[in-house]
Amino acid sequence: MGKSKKSEKPPVFAAVVSAFNTGVTHGLLRGAKAYLAEQGCPLDEAHVFSAPGAFELPLIAEKLAKTKRFDGIITLGCVIKGETAHFEYISLAATHGTMMATLNSGVPVAFGVITTYTAEQAERRAKDDDFNKGRESAAACLASVKALRVVSALGKKKK
Repeated sequence: MGKSKKSEKPPVFAAVVSAFNTGVTHGLLRGAKAYLAEQGCPLDEAHVFSAPGAFELPLIAEKLAKTKRFDGIITLGCVIKGETAHFEYISLAATHGTMMATLNSGVPVAFGVITTYTAEQAERRAKDDDFNKGRESAAACLASVKALRVVSALGKKKK
C-alpha cells in the first residue's frame, strides 16, 4: 500500500446510528469510537447522527457525505430476524442503499449494519471487545479513506 505524508491531516468521520435496537447500536458506536480514537482520529460527538432505523441510514449517510465535511461515514445498525420477510427487505435495502451512497458521493460509507437471527447474536457482535462489528466498520472506513488518498495522489503526479 502507498505511503501517506506525515503532515497529512487526520481524517474526519461521521457516524449514522440507527435508533432501533439501541442496546446493540450503541455498543457498535462505542466500538467505532474506540477504534478511531486508537488510530488518532477520534469521532467528534457532534458528528454522530441518529436515524430512525436501518432503512434510513443510507439517505442520511449520503447527505452527510455530499457536504464534503467528512472523509468517511460509518453507518451502524442492527436488524434481527423476526417472523416475517421484513428482515430480508430491510437488510437488502440498507445494503444496497449504503453501496449507492458511497458510489453517488465518492466518499467511503462503511456498512456497519449487523443482520442476525437472534438478539443474542447481535449482542455478541456489539460487545466491548476486539470482535465488535462497529470497530470493524470503522477500520474498513479508515482503510478506504487511506486508499483513496493514495489514489488521489496518483492523479496529482506529473507523468
